[in-house]
Amino acid sequence: MENRTYTTDAAPGDTVTVAGWVHEIRDLGGIAFLILRDTTGKIQVKFEKDEMDDDLVETGLNVQRESVISVTGDVEEEPRAPTGVEVTPESVDVISEADPELPLDPSGKVDAELPTRLDNRTLDLRKDEVKAIFEIRAEVLRSVREAFRDLNCTEINTPKIVATGTEGGTELFPITYFGQEAFMNQSPQLFKQLMVGSGLERVFEIGPIFRAEEHNTPRHLNEATSIDFESAFYDHTEAMDACEHVVRSAYEGVAENCQDELEALGLEDEFAAPEGDFPRLTYEDALNRINATGELDEPLVWGDDLSTEAEHVLGQEVGEHYFITDWPSEIKPFYIKDHDDDEEVSTGFDMMHPSMELVSGGQREHRFDHLVEGFEQQGLDPEAFEYYTKMFKYGMPPHAGWGLGGERLIMTMLGLENIREAVLFPRDRQRLSP
Repeated sequence: MENRTYTTDAAPGDTVTVAGWVHEIRDLGGIAFLILRDTTGKIQVKFEKDEMDDDLVETGLNVQRESVISVTGDVEEEPRAPTGVEVTPESVDVISEADPELPLDPSGKVDAELPTRLDNRTLDLRKDEVKAIFEIRAEVLRSVREAFRDLNCTEINTPKIVATGTEGGTELFPITYFGQEAFMNQSPQLFKQLMVGSGLERVFEIGPIFRAEEHNTPRHLNEATSIDFESAFYDHTEAMDACEHVVRSAYEGVAENCQDELEALGLEDEFAAPEGDFPRLTYEDALNRINATGELDEPLVWGDDLSTEAEHVLGQEVGEHYFITDWPSEIKPFYIKDHDDDEEVSTGFDMMHPSMELVSGGQREHRFDHLVEGFEQQGLDPEAFEYYTKMFKYGMPPHAGWGLGGERLIMTMLGLENIREAVLFPRDRQRLSP
């Protein structure tokens, strides 16, 4: 819109045209106020009924809430107004009238359940606190990309339609691809490993992954955003260093650039980037600490995965981001390398927030024979992955990396109760639209 002024830029003495949504109308008799909202904030428009044209007053005060309008007028200082200024209108143009029956209240005065909010996401994002989540999400992704560039990574984009699943199993979404069976990719894992054997060496990707999980919990999605890293000539400890750098950079970016958004969420006084190195506990240490609490019905033994309850118990004990290292080989994927001095222990690691797992990673098996053996041990057919395995015959360097759940990072960073709050249009077992 030509000559449009954002509400936060409207200064006393200016003649402006502001445009946005009708947030609220307050009619006090001889005087009335319309609050107009745009992406930068809100501004008060004052109607003095006895001193203004009747048609102008009628247009301004009869318009439905959430209609899109533009207002042209003079800006005056008014300390009692929400932003310290107000506009005395010369004209009001109704650009798009809203239905009087709204499915939810964007002003936030009337709460709506999450399913209703997700069904009407466009209206939901008109609320400051909801919009703030996605402004912060954008900053997280910007900061993460910058952190990867600090590490001299090249950004890549890998296929999301594949002939075979990364990890096999029942979590695959099958699709029909020109008469052939294909799948939505569970992870860029195999492709990013192929890239570290190329001239790129160190890569990252931020993109969607698809898992046909039966879980329907506040922290599971069937389409999620994965933040992936892989580097040639890295071992698992260096990969953990990179992970720590990226996660800390995300927090630092939000702390530096999202103060208004944090204030909208009520987090301005408590939000802080992690300080110091993340503790690194071995899997055995983790089991011992969990069992020592006596919180579980049955003690964990070597080879057990950590249940949600076990993660919560350990998270309360540690109280900050931390790594669990040296997992049993039998419960890590085939591409995770074992320790040279103990084939029962892998180089796999998880990076944890006190409330849940955020990252899974490790050093990869770069030796062809060992890789094929790992396929067979996990019941996978190596020939189905020939595009991947054959490249390990042509000089594959040692390498390591990880995958970070983007929505989980934002969920834990902001203390959201449901991961769907960090996704514009979530996909889960019940939700395919909008």
